[in-house]
Amino acid sequence: MSGVIDISWLLLALFFCTLTIPLLISRCYRLHIETEVLISVARMTIQLLLVGVYLEYLLNINSLTINILWLVAMTLIGASSIISKAKLPKQRLMYPVTSGLIVGLCPLLLIICIVIVQPEPLFNAQYLIPLAGMLLGNSLSGNIVALQNLFTSMETRRSEYEAAIALGASPNFATLPFVRESILKSLAPTLASMTTTGLVTLPGMMTGQILGGASPIVAIKYQLMIMIAIFVMLSVSISLTLSLTIRHCFTKDGKVLVDLNHE
Repeated sequence: MSGVIDISWLLLALFFCTLTIPLLISRCYRLHIETEVLISVARMTIQLLLVGVYLEYLLNINSLTINILWLVAMTLIGASSIISKAKLPKQRLMYPVTSGLIVGLCPLLLIICIVIVQPEPLFNAQYLIPLAGMLLGNSLSGNIVALQNLFTSMETRRSEYEAAIALGASPNFATLPFVRESILKSLAPTLASMTTTGLVTLPGMMTGQILGGASPIVAIKYQLMIMIAIFVMLSVSISLTLSLTIRHCFTKDGKVLVDLNHE
């Protein structure tokens, strides 16, 4: 198979002009997301360029220390983004969300690198950074949905929660229905994606490897591995994040310490 066709920087810059379409839609329907869209695109561009510089010029260094520092930065930025998008206070949620991401990510990366792929060297940046990025990236929306649903459902069904507390239930027990609902809602999109993968959609990792000249069968193996890893990480990170959130955002007598209107 032939290699990847390069894209001109000028043509890529011109392609950015297609963003005027969603911006016009936002203006037409008064969605007021124009600034957010432009900031998001700018951040995405800068972040991808930084990753490109890292992978292009520092790949040869392939230092385990640098790779670990990059993973730490990715995790902290991801946790901060989750809390910001969920519109919750960082001082109370940073530890639960970061812990959930770390516990969900690190064991999977170890299993993939040591047992499944076995690159040389073992924690090769060529595999470690892209795999970690895909796992973290696909965990963001699920964690945002889980946290938002937990607190909004408790706000709308406050009487149900207060009745359970009044009857002597612990915060863990009283919040269990809300946690269960949050986990189900946050996992639903990934389950739907897994159901239609290959028939309706060709996933990004598989498409990228095929465009890069890899065998479709090899690309399918990697895609199966990453899809399973994404679902496992989502399940672990969301359940642990919600569990730690209950501990950090609720007193022993059931008082909620998070103001839903807090930005």
